Amino acid sequence: MQAKNDIQLLRINYLRGPNIWTYRSCLEVWLDLGELEDYPSNLLPGLNERLTHWLPNLIEHHCGVGERGGFLQRLTEGTWMGHVLEHVVIELLNLAGMPTGFGQTRSTSRHGVYRMVFRARDEQVARAALKEGHALLMAAINDTHVPGSFDVSAAVGRLREVIDDCYLGPSTAAIVAAATDRRIPHIRLNDGNLVQLGHGARQRRIWTAETDRTSAIAEGIASDKDLTKELLAAVGVPVPHGRSVKDADEAWETAQDLGLPVVIKPSDGNHGRGVSLDLGTEAEVRAAFLLAEPEGSEVLVERCIPGNEHRLLVVGGQVVACARGESAWVLADGRHSVQQLIDSQINTDPRRGLTEDFPLNRVIPGEDPVVLQELRRQGLSPDSVPEHGRRVLIQRNGNVAIDCTAEVHPEVAFQVGLAARTVGLDIAGIDLVCENISQPLESQGGAIVEVNAGPGLLMHLKPAEGTPQPVGQAIVDHLFAEDESGRVPIVGVIGRQDTTAVARLVAWLLHLHGRQVGLACSAGLFLGPRRVEQRVRKPYDAAQRLLMNRRVDAVVAENDARSVLDDGLAYDRCAVGIVTDLRLDDSLHDHDVREVAQLFKVLRTQVDVVLSDGAAVLNAEDEQVAEMAELCDGEVIFYSRDAAVAPLQAHRHGGGRAVLLREGRAWLLSNQGEQACANVDTLLQRFSEAGQSCEAPAVLAAVAAAWALGISPELIAAGLDTFVPTL
Repeated sequence: MQAKNDIQLLRINYLRGPNIWTYRSCLEVWLDLGELEDYPSNLLPGLNERLTHWLPNLIEHHCGVGERGGFLQRLTEGTWMGHVLEHVVIELLNLAGMPTGFGQTRSTSRHGVYRMVFRARDEQVARAALKEGHALLMAAINDTHVPGSFDVSAAVGRLREVIDDCYLGPSTAAIVAAATDRRIPHIRLNDGNLVQLGHGARQRRIWTAETDRTSAIAEGIASDKDLTKELLAAVGVPVPHGRSVKDADEAWETAQDLGLPVVIKPSDGNHGRGVSLDLGTEAEVRAAFLLAEPEGSEVLVERCIPGNEHRLLVVGGQVVACARGESAWVLADGRHSVQQLIDSQINTDPRRGLTEDFPLNRVIPGEDPVVLQELRRQGLSPDSVPEHGRRVLIQRNGNVAIDCTAEVHPEVAFQVGLAARTVGLDIAGIDLVCENISQPLESQGGAIVEVNAGPGLLMHLKPAEGTPQPVGQAIVDHLFAEDESGRVPIVGVIGRQDTTAVARLVAWLLHLHGRQVGLACSAGLFLGPRRVEQRVRKPYDAAQRLLMNRRVDAVVAENDARSVLDDGLAYDRCAVGIVTDLRLDDSLHDHDVREVAQLFKVLRTQVDVVLSDGAAVLNAEDEQVAEMAELCDGEVIFYSRDAAVAPLQAHRHGGGRAVLLREGRAWLLSNQGEQACANVDTLLQRFSEAGQSCEAPAVLAAVAAAWALGISPELIAAGLDTFVPTL
């Protein structure tokens, strides 16, 4: 069969917020199948066999069938290549460790052109997955003679590299996931691990396992191991005796004074670099000094504490996880070198790897001076071939990755919590050495040897042995009280009917209500009554800036159909969503939006994101807008100039609230009765005198939104009487 031309990727668009496809970020791809439009999967010989051979887990894809094997059923029956590409990309993401289950493919008005979309937490990762999936699918389509010519493992490896480079580290990702579980929104603030949890004035910030509550002074204390020991000893926390030394001679003298064996380490190093344990001879002490000296500003000599190293995670003064380390050994066979024994007996452990995804590190003697020093103490090097039956110590404590949280003695937990509070860290990794973590430290001569700021969480999230601990949840619960969501009230306005006026009126009423309001609309970017930017180019970017502002405790954002199609909404949920109308715009043709039914799917996004305790404010005079009421998770408030429109009457009959124009005033209608509110006519006259366009429905929408936000009718009336229309 003649080779088929490539599927053409016409447009690739990353939707950062809620959109017509999903509440979450996704990658939308416009595909031109070309000649493949005439070749569904059942007409391409060998395609299905190659796909299932390369990607056997495709059998787990339910697809529209709704059960295991559903996608394979569609392949057999015949499905088009855009749909196939969707599932290939999703499966590659699953294999690369960024699982997703959401994808859709839909035809457009152009023959052979489809829109394919899949869930994507990161744009660069999504683009890389699309590239690999596209290459795999074309290989499967055209590879009729050389089965297995596409290297799936290499493609997955390349994708994992992009994930490692671009996505959040495992510690940060665990905290963000825990926040998401509590429906706390987040914004990534840089290409690394700086993340904002919550919005505006209610936000908290994390940087890996550091927070905006982490004291810089405390970090400075923790980085000075000698000072840390002094402070801990002063409050009665057991620490190893020791002191700083200036050279190898003083190190040996101090070791003899303290009593052998000793530990030598840099005073302000990290990650265990330059640390040597259980030193019992002068030669070992001198060699250890030379290892520690380049790693810190000073070198410490301390009494060696018997036992295993433990890492305890303290959050808000409470121990939430504990992991233990163990020595790493190899058993010689008289034929292989130490390096070969390490590779075959230690590094083959599937829990060991070179990235943060693995709970244990690979042992590479040539890159670890402490391992080399340990071998030298035993008269060996990586190339040595020890005699048969000899046990060779490689690492004294290895990686601390065996969960023992349930074993921690209450007295140990108290002292560890005291250590974190003494240093001043809200989140701390406390290293202690003892024989048995289930016994008090004093009774066994155990001691706290180090306090660390910004501790890694992986050992607790993915222990080599034992139960993973919910440390991300503990950190989120530390930052946000049980009844806190991190959210500020957000009002979203969408449509084409005076939406700028609606947004400005709502922002003004919130300002009078005592809120620090951020407003993003076509008239500019506002903080309170002050305009800080004349023109808003992209509604998504403008609203995001407001959500990042620590001063803002309420946000009003004007959106339009194009911004939803180009970027999605800037917020995951809102307190009030306003839809004014469904007027078609020829400029949306490039998004294949040509009919009111298609526009409905775009603008409904604003209603889809209304919180369950929020409200959708809908124009009852527009029948299609009124139909969005059934999509809202929260309350619905209709507004209209005409009391006789059917949607308003049905809504009122069901007990719903509404705002009605009557004799030039806005009336509030509810089960409690009817109340006259704002003077609409006089406000419209002021708009006209200022040379600005604004019609009565816009004022009614603003009144309804303010009412939904709990602003009193009296303040709404007074606020609109004092609003000054200005450009």
